[in-house]
Amino acid sequence: MLIKHILVIYPEVDITKIAVYRNVSLIFLKSIRHKPEALAGFANVIAELDYRTGMIMEELKNNQIDLGDISVVMARGGLIKPLQSGVYQVNEAMKRDLRVGVMGMHATNLGGLIADKIASLLPDAKAYLADPVVVDELEQIARVSGLPAIERNSIFHALNHKNVSREYAKSINRSYDELNLIVAYIGSGGVSVGAHHGGKVVDVNQAFDGDGPFSMTRTGGLPVGQVIDLCYSGKYTRDEMRKLITEKGGIQAYLGTKSLSQVLSMVDEGDEQATFIVDAMAYQIAKEIGAMGTVLEGKVDAILIMGSIMNSKFFTNQLMRRIDKIATVSVYPIVNDLDSLAMNGLMIMRGDAEIFEYV
Repeated sequence: MLIKHILVIYPEVDITKIAVYRNVSLIFLKSIRHKPEALAGFANVIAELDYRTGMIMEELKNNQIDLGDISVVMARGGLIKPLQSGVYQVNEAMKRDLRVGVMGMHATNLGGLIADKIASLLPDAKAYLADPVVVDELEQIARVSGLPAIERNSIFHALNHKNVSREYAKSINRSYDELNLIVAYIGSGGVSVGAHHGGKVVDVNQAFDGDGPFSMTRTGGLPVGQVIDLCYSGKYTRDEMRKLITEKGGIQAYLGTKSLSQVLSMVDEGDEQATFIVDAMAYQIAKEIGAMGTVLEGKVDAILIMGSIMNSKFFTNQLMRRIDKIATVSVYPIVNDLDSLAMNGLMIMRGDAEIFEYV
């Protein structure tokens, strides 16, 4: 019997990652880098759809990938409406919301659109998202912001949180649903720290343009009064303020680079400012982890931390000394979103995944 393949698509700001899996075996992997000048001509992220799709198809063709063997196209989810954890087939309603950015605009909004476009070109394929960033399982009390007109919402690295939680639970022969976990994802974009209880993320910082720790390029939570003053200073437009918060803040704003390897080299070489700022990032993440401990009423089975920055001895030491008395800590320095998406694709092919309809 012919074994079908899974195509995985993960668009980021200046790169599109693609991979092809035969069951769980990776048979092709490529990171397509987009030069700033190549993207400069597009009015917005969604305008890049045909350009990025064309580059993916060219790579598949050049590497002799038989498109007829692909039956599942899995994509990294974008900013659509809040939904429950699970797998969703891309439909017209989802494509509409990805295009208009109902919860915001980001490169990952292209994921479902590219997947659908490619699936439509293949003889036997469908497009899906799994645990997109808008998975919302917050308890009602976690939604209260302090102003009735504003409700806290859930935008975080749901795919990674869910995958590592299930992996950890399996490693100790427990069910994810019966564990109280604090999970922290430290990405190249945002940082999300969530409280997991009963198999749900009952509280998590809004990691896109909201609150929580600062990251390589995002500001995280800021003093609101000063943000208001900055908005009305005349120095920035609305779009410029959003980019300041989501793309030009964090470590990049302090140190002038968003390259993690460069920043860690600065720390290793004794740069005092770099050392201080990296420690401040560890401090803020530790503080958020502590806050999630109170959400779980101090009953924490484990703290799970993901991110390549955990390969840094300095950062890991600064973080661990602040949190290791809360609970057992497990570290995952290698985070593979592509594998996580492929596993969901495999469950689809085996009939083990419930397919939800996006409305």
